[in-house]
Amino acid sequence: MTKLKLGPIADDKPVKVTLELPAVLHRDLAAYADVLGRENGHPPTDPVRLIVPMLERFIATDRAFAKARRYAEST
Repeated sequence: MTKLKLGPIADDKPVKVTLELPAVLHRDLAAYADVLGRENGHPPTDPVRLIVPMLERFIATDRAFAKARRYAEST
C-alpha cells in the first residue's frame, strides 16, 4: 500500500472555482483521486476536490514559506 500525502477528503460545502488546468495535470489528478479512493475504501473522488487539500498541504509543509511568513509577521 502506498503512503499518500493526502488523507480522506472532507465533505465540505462545495465552492465553485473556475480555472484552466493542463490536460496532463488533470489526468494526474484523476489518477490520484482513483488511488486515494481505493486506499480509503471509497469510490474515486472528483479530481477537482483534490486541489484545495493539495494546496493546503503544500503550503503547510513548505518550510521556506513558513520561515518567510514568520519573518513577515514579526516585522
